[in-house]
Amino acid sequence: MWDNVGMLMSGFFFSGSNHAKLDEKGRFVLPQEMRYGLVEDGKCEFVIGLGLGGCLAIYRKSVIEKIVERFKKMQHVAKYQKFFTLFFSTLHPTECDKVGRVSLPATLKSAIGIQKEIVVAGVMDKIELWPKEVYERNLRELLEGKSSDFNLAKMTEEAFALLNDVPEEDQPSENPNPLYFESTPAKV
Repeated sequence: MWDNVGMLMSGFFFSGSNHAKLDEKGRFVLPQEMRYGLVEDGKCEFVIGLGLGGCLAIYRKSVIEKIVERFKKMQHVAKYQKFFTLFFSTLHPTECDKVGRVSLPATLKSAIGIQKEIVVAGVMDKIELWPKEVYERNLRELLEGKSSDFNLAKMTEEAFALLNDVPEEDQPSENPNPLYFESTPAKV
């Protein structure tokens, strides 16, 4: 089925957001453009796990492979053990069915409080799945400046400042941060 989705999307990244409803079996339809971004080697297979800040994350298989390779170097460092246990024990390899539905494991739905509606958000090299209420509350607090954790002007300034931290020509070819990984453009 995915063999027709074969061209390389140079510089591809996930973006945008959509609302989705879970059916009685805990499935939702992943937007088509996001499904295409997950295709590698003619297959739409991926991994769902816990994300940052109270969401789930969908990763391409190649991204998870890079994460594993980086983390293997630190697997015996005590301060990372709880994180490694929680992160890897909650990863679920899966794929879409023929109509683009993804089944969410009950453990992951329960872990972040997903009921019936979610927001599917593209975020660079991953897709985040948020309980609709949480996503909308976070967005509202960010835009209204009601939370000390969420200050849009400050967050925007800090994020764009990252672009200027190190001139591109001075950046090392291998990032020294062991928790950083680069994603490979997806074949779609």
